[in-house]
Amino acid sequence: MAVVRIPPHDEEAEQAVLGAILIDKDAIIAVSQLIQPENFYDDRHGEIYQGMLSLYEERKPIDLLTLTDTLKKKKTFDKVGGSSYLSSLTNIVPTAANSEYYAGIIREKYVRRSLIQISSLITEDAFTEDKEANEILSTSEQQIFKISQEHVKQGFMHIKETLAESFDRLEELQRTGAGLRGVETGFTDLDNLLSGLQASNLIVLAARPGQGKTAFTINIAQHVAIANKLAVGVFSLEMSKEELVDRMLVSQSDIDAWKLKTGRLQEDDYDKLSVAMGALAEAPIFIDDTPGLSIPEMRTKARRLQSEHNLKLLIVDYLQLVNPGKKFENRVNEVSYISQSLKNMARELKIPVIGVSQLSRAVEQRGGGKPQLADLRESGAIEQDADVVMFLYSSDEEFTSQRIVNVLVAKHRNGPVGEKELLFRGDRIRFYNVEHSTKV
Repeated sequence: MAVVRIPPHDEEAEQAVLGAILIDKDAIIAVSQLIQPENFYDDRHGEIYQGMLSLYEERKPIDLLTLTDTLKKKKTFDKVGGSSYLSSLTNIVPTAANSEYYAGIIREKYVRRSLIQISSLITEDAFTEDKEANEILSTSEQQIFKISQEHVKQGFMHIKETLAESFDRLEELQRTGAGLRGVETGFTDLDNLLSGLQASNLIVLAARPGQGKTAFTINIAQHVAIANKLAVGVFSLEMSKEELVDRMLVSQSDIDAWKLKTGRLQEDDYDKLSVAMGALAEAPIFIDDTPGLSIPEMRTKARRLQSEHNLKLLIVDYLQLVNPGKKFENRVNEVSYISQSLKNMARELKIPVIGVSQLSRAVEQRGGGKPQLADLRESGAIEQDADVVMFLYSSDEEFTSQRIVNVLVAKHRNGPVGEKELLFRGDRIRFYNVEHSTKV
């Protein structure tokens, strides 16, 4: 005889939370931060709690009379048990002091039920032969990751909730006087143009070889991690972690790269190098140089990094070397899938993702000059998926050790486009702000 297992729930805790709110209307302030109507096991309790939230949003008192009126308007009054059941809730708890504790129990039971549901779906998918194992792993991890994120709401969200969040952000900006809403790059003119690198945005950085793409992203990573103490993840698909770290040391210490490579360092160079090593050792920079890394693997590692170290910026160098993890008819579709996946990753993790990209030879065939969006190599989907597209180019035909490099923001989904100048020193593998640059 099969044993019927009832999903985890705590009816008394659900009743206690509702009773606490009826006793003390202010209890909903803390409770609403922990649970939502869908977290209740008993549908009646979910309906009652939804009615309480409606009153709270309308800034109306929460008591038996107002709640009864609200539920009647929603035509759910009889469904929840009528006045007798609502009245009984007030007798469940003597005080509202433990409302947060009871809400925590409800949340825990909901998480357990969600895990059971997902486990069943994973089991079903695992028995399905037409699905690849990597696909099942990626989907399963994504579902569990969603549960692990506190207060993530499923389905559509009403605009008023997002409006409230936007107002809070604007109020904070007004209070602090801060001009940047995103992650600072360290390049003043660029930060002012973009207002920093915005969360959930895919930023594509493209240039022809030798223009300093990797150096530029390294400089950004160093500023974010060292100056602002924010975690940065770097997927280096072209360069080994040893090469990348050497470049960071040169840039951070501001010493000649050739001296480091040949071992011809002076005593003061060693002092600078020692200070740079100390700063980098304490910086939350995480490098993965696994060659041929696939999209599912990248997504898994990024999720783990965010969970463990509160990831705030992800860099992929470079986009065309990413392995999509499955076969496509042609290279265009493959690159399109990669760019879409990086955009989805930015949205899921709610962080800016910088994808370094190659430019086609069309720039050189035109005789140099400014790159165009059409020059993005192999796919127009990169332009479509990106929130920001930046080009690095120099008007100097010779690759001198010190030259002016232009940063052209050719696409900016939520703001202005423009062009800024930076000084690039190849012997330092470093970009510098140009004080006189005032072009928009």
